[in-house]
Amino acid sequence: MKFPCERAIALLLAFLPAIVFAPALAAEELLEPDLAFRFSAKMVDPGTVQVRYQIANGYYMYRERFSFAAAEGPVKIGVPRFPAGTVKDDEFFGKVETYRGALVIELPLKSSIPAAGFTLKVVSQGCADIGVCYTPLTQNAKLLPAAYSDAVLPDSRKSSGLLARLQEQSGRISGDEEFLPVEKAFTVDVRSADAQTLVVRFSPAESYYLYRDKMQFTIAPQAGAAIESVQLPRGETKQDPNFGQTEVFHEPVQALIRLRRDTPEQIRLVLNVGFQGCSAKGLCYPPVTRQFPMALAALATAPSTELSAEAGSSLPAADSIRQPAEDRQIAGLLGTGNFWLIMASFLGFGLLLSFTPCVLPMIPIVSGLIAGQGSKVTRLRGFTLAGTYVLGMAIAYAIAGVLAGLSGTLLSAALQNPWVLGAFAGIFVLLALSMFGVYELQLPTAWQSSAANTSNRLTGGTLAGVFAMGAMSAVIVGPCVAAPLAGALLYVSQSRDVLLGGAALFMMGLGMGLPLLVIGASAGALLPRAGSWMQAVKNFFGVLLLGAAVWMISPLIPVIAQMLCWSVLLIMSGIYLHAIDALPAGASGFRRLWKGFGVIALLMGIALLIGGLSGGRDLFQPLSGLRMRAGAEAREQTAFIRVASIAELDHALAGAEKPVMLDFYADWCVSCKEMERLTFQDGNVKNALAALLLLQVDVTANSADDAALLKRFGLFGPPGIIFFDRHGKEIEGARVIGYRSAERFLPILVQVGSLH
Repeated sequence: MKFPCERAIALLLAFLPAIVFAPALAAEELLEPDLAFRFSAKMVDPGTVQVRYQIANGYYMYRERFSFAAAEGPVKIGVPRFPAGTVKDDEFFGKVETYRGALVIELPLKSSIPAAGFTLKVVSQGCADIGVCYTPLTQNAKLLPAAYSDAVLPDSRKSSGLLARLQEQSGRISGDEEFLPVEKAFTVDVRSADAQTLVVRFSPAESYYLYRDKMQFTIAPQAGAAIESVQLPRGETKQDPNFGQTEVFHEPVQALIRLRRDTPEQIRLVLNVGFQGCSAKGLCYPPVTRQFPMALAALATAPSTELSAEAGSSLPAADSIRQPAEDRQIAGLLGTGNFWLIMASFLGFGLLLSFTPCVLPMIPIVSGLIAGQGSKVTRLRGFTLAGTYVLGMAIAYAIAGVLAGLSGTLLSAALQNPWVLGAFAGIFVLLALSMFGVYELQLPTAWQSSAANTSNRLTGGTLAGVFAMGAMSAVIVGPCVAAPLAGALLYVSQSRDVLLGGAALFMMGLGMGLPLLVIGASAGALLPRAGSWMQAVKNFFGVLLLGAAVWMISPLIPVIAQMLCWSVLLIMSGIYLHAIDALPAGASGFRRLWKGFGVIALLMGIALLIGGLSGGRDLFQPLSGLRMRAGAEAREQTAFIRVASIAELDHALAGAEKPVMLDFYADWCVSCKEMERLTFQDGNVKNALAALLLLQVDVTANSADDAALLKRFGLFGPPGIIFFDRHGKEIEGARVIGYRSAERFLPILVQVGSLH
């Protein structure tokens, strides 16, 4: 006796433990917003503005958080043209599209701009991979008509030498034009990040820029230290009238200088910083060198190799050879991982679909093509015919994927709408019911017959005819496998990625055709028969679709509703696996295995049901509420005192008679939720927090007071935790930026709590 449904659900449950939640480890320092998301804008033609972002490594930006407007004047901006991004599955925001690296956005203008230009206002938001999300960032750019150029070209009638051209441009200053002195046009600050690292920050004024290759850093040989490496981000490529094609910086930029110490004792040195820059109006300043005396602390421990500033490509310290930055190589390698994972997943989906009865009609088609070759058919010929047939079928799926990607813009824009998410979830439920055999999804019989007749009239045996038959077969069987195909198209439509959509559905088509390739290679010798086991595959997809429906509506419903939905799904799965049925005498090992999975599913479902109804609100620890009630010392949720302004914070610090913890929080901050749910609920952490005064700032609204509080402590967004002693003074070195697990957070609390 076979148990197809039991095997399908057991297969699903067997993969559940592989889903692991692994939060990223937080770094200690973050780039300032203007450095993490470097912004520039220019007119590319009279009707188009081009907005550029250079996003630092380890950071990303949300597509839906962009907004564009003219800060002044009658200029009207049309619908922005975004490139395809990467879909990120966010626990609280659902599926959102993000960008990394270089980003170019085109803004069509609905009206002409005045000769004086206009100011473009851009609002955006991004996050760091360590779990910190910046507050919305507002940046402005003064745009002139396209006829205005960045630099004034030299007069060809004058000297063509570089020095003569620089002098010529310098001599163009008129009484109406005012240029800043070099010290105000380009400010330079130097600080020590640790005993072996210096950070040099260049800040060009508005409408000024610096040349990347003119930045030089030297230290006197007798200083007791030498420059080991210099790391500098890539600049904007510019066709310069003086230096040809080069890289420039219009926005503030940091150079990270790693030192090699000759002695562990405290030393003093002088860092020489050389640079050169220009004004966009045409004036280029001569090269400048500034000296910065620095005192470096003694080396207490082995130096760390982790650098906490933006690490682009390496800039040679002296005459060293320029090498590709390792972080860029690793980022490039990781950038291909998701793509191939999706390709492999869709190939697997197609392979599973190939064993459903809906695909079985393709087997006699391929077998007939091979048989039509007569006795001269070879394995190579049979494989070629089957491969051509499968290729036609896969390309048909790829076209469907491209169409889904092209039409996905409106769907993605409305994904956060409860009606849309609810409708998608309802579709998944209906598709799941069709997989369970409640009803059958297919085209009208007349349409299928017409398509089949057209396919039969094609000449079999020729590669063109076989290719067309494969494409027609995809149309014929597509409605039959509407449930998994529709689920794939919904996923692709949300991604809005034409390349990803076409490639994913192409791999799905190849997966469906893999058994047909085996049949072709075997010259028709292998012809599997349909059996009850094929229904197990459909049941497996049905369970997956129901789980997808619950997952899709999770952002819209409270945790208790999520727990109840998952409990119903698991309990019903356990019952179908005969978890409550007695094992017959002499039951096989497989029957016992399926029953074991059924018992596990049943117990998990009951735990979620009891936990949810008894007040538990943790999907991963549903019975934690019962455990706390049963304990002799039941503890409540961590209680914070909310402060909404600097004045309220100062008042709370002044009245504190014990150390203080200040927590920056926002509703849209994923890592904040993780800290509250995981770290703050740990028993040892709760005990340590009891010795502190707990304050919290909610920056969800991003009000002026919120911005002032963040600016006071040099934070860019939550999560961020600041500690103070009992006198209201910040405890240096105790800051926590980003997510921290209970094991890593507890030692800090213990040390702070001891400062009574």
